[in-house]
Amino acid sequence: MSETILLDGSSLTRAQLVAVARQGASVALDHTQLKRVQRAADFLAEKVSCGEPTYGVTTGFGSNADKLLGAHRVRDELPGGNPHKPEGTLLEELQHNLIITHAVCVGEPFGEDVVRAMLLIRINTLMRGHSGIRVSTLEALAAMLNAGVVPVVPEKGSVGASGDLAPLSHLAIVLLGGGEAFYQGERMDGAEALKRAGLTPIRLSFKEGLALNNGTAQMLATAALALDNLEHLLDTADLAAAMTLDAFAGRSGALRADVHALRPHPGQVATAAHVRELLADSTLLDIPYHLVPRFKPWSADAWSEPDDQALSFDIGWDWVPANQRHGREAFYARFLPFKGGKKHQPQDAYSLRCMPQVHGAVRDAWAQACRVIDIELNAVTDNPLIFPDNGDAPFIEEQVISAGHFHGMPLALAMSYVKAAIPVLASISERRLNKLVDPATNDGLPAFLTGNEDGTDSGFMIVQYTAAALVNDLATRAHPASVYSVPTSANAEDHVSMGANEARHVLDMTEDLGHVLALELYTAAQALDYRQEMLNAARRLATRGGWQALAAKVANAPREGQPHHAQFVAEVQQLAAALAHAGDFHAGTAVREAHAILRRHIGFMHRDRAMDSDVRTVCALVQQGALRPAA
Repeated sequence: MSETILLDGSSLTRAQLVAVARQGASVALDHTQLKRVQRAADFLAEKVSCGEPTYGVTTGFGSNADKLLGAHRVRDELPGGNPHKPEGTLLEELQHNLIITHAVCVGEPFGEDVVRAMLLIRINTLMRGHSGIRVSTLEALAAMLNAGVVPVVPEKGSVGASGDLAPLSHLAIVLLGGGEAFYQGERMDGAEALKRAGLTPIRLSFKEGLALNNGTAQMLATAALALDNLEHLLDTADLAAAMTLDAFAGRSGALRADVHALRPHPGQVATAAHVRELLADSTLLDIPYHLVPRFKPWSADAWSEPDDQALSFDIGWDWVPANQRHGREAFYARFLPFKGGKKHQPQDAYSLRCMPQVHGAVRDAWAQACRVIDIELNAVTDNPLIFPDNGDAPFIEEQVISAGHFHGMPLALAMSYVKAAIPVLASISERRLNKLVDPATNDGLPAFLTGNEDGTDSGFMIVQYTAAALVNDLATRAHPASVYSVPTSANAEDHVSMGANEARHVLDMTEDLGHVLALELYTAAQALDYRQEMLNAARRLATRGGWQALAAKVANAPREGQPHHAQFVAEVQQLAAALAHAGDFHAGTAVREAHAILRRHIGFMHRDRAMDSDVRTVCALVQQGALRPAA
């Protein structure tokens, strides 16, 4: 990608982060802001030359903060001398040792996108000019990012205060020529990666180790990328729900704008509007109950017309005799007395009717997290903070302030909110999927969405099992990490955020959420095919065969000479006329577009077949964003 993102420390956006992390954009450093960066570095150098004591510069770190660095190494006077005497001064050794001793994470390496996002965030926060890093060091960090050197950062090891010390040390150690890195897809020593990229290792100066590893870059990177994933999954969830509602020939009243104006939570209003848009032009929604036939297993004599011989199902209704309509006269004045697939009830189940409220609440959790992340992207998060322009301050303590900006609790709690929301979105999706496959709840569709004439087919039965397993797994992972602080650094850091774990969990959970939504789409596409074909078969039957052909599909039709026959004939003629004049039955425009995308990759399942390839394909389509144009 040829795009270059200009970093000034104050204007980085989530979209730019995604462009760098996932699309290969490069970065450039704002020259005006670099002057502020150098001003802070010069200030520190001046104070050190004057002998001023400064935390993390002329003192140790954490519980070693009360140890002032001497003028020479005491261990040089040990018996036998110091055979491993490092290069440079004690002040340089302090920064070097901070990085090499803190790079102790374990687990699988983060993906390239996470590490690139970490590098970007670290560079941007250092551009604010309150960290004391030299321009040359900051430029070396940017050069490493632009060259495609990706440090190996194992996933686990940060407690989220003092920031992401361990993972950020894995970033910085490569800059020093240590650690490991990926370069052009190959894992190698950090020094070798720098060499192949045409870069050289650096030596750290005053406070630069702290500037590089003290901050929230890992939790922020994983959180920002998780929110990018979730943004698209929210739209995908609405699309899956819309396709399922069309497949149910459901009711649209619960989506009306005037309904949601009475309870105007932003996410709820936005979700209802989005689903209405996805369902625009649907002729399945709000269909009269009597028009919808129920599924019947195929039989050899089910269809007489040549065009219908390829159908793999039969359809049917029951007639409601006059003596069973007492107390329901008003209803049957509006709807014809035929029971097919749609239950005679004016509202859908919660998983359909309450999708704006549930999806919308998850949208609000996402929006709140975005607000926090957008602030953090342009925040200074290391310690101590340098205020070189406070020139009239009588003491250096008033210009070098030890504070707590490295503490990840703002991010941790925001991610806890999202973490709890993800299983909610997955759960309502699985409930819709379950309704589609259950003949007791799917409004006249076949059990498990297969004909199963010979009793050998399982259809979509086990797809729901997988979705249920994923929902349970997501629910067990939703417990907040942020409520469990484990003190560190000999109790000097006695309250930590665990935000790195929180954000990493959320990023991982978005993958399984995508799988659940993919399974709903896979199932809803099958159900939608059945619903449309059954309705259109009924319409063709009424158009070509008249009321007699339609009457043959009514299970309890009275024969000629029996009581109520004349009334039945009159009413079935009305049903035939209503179907014949109904026009083509089809889903909403966006739902049809999504259905077409799915069908280009996965065919309708007439009989049982191996479904593993289908499942892999639909999960990949969701993960790759193939349905985004429709959603």
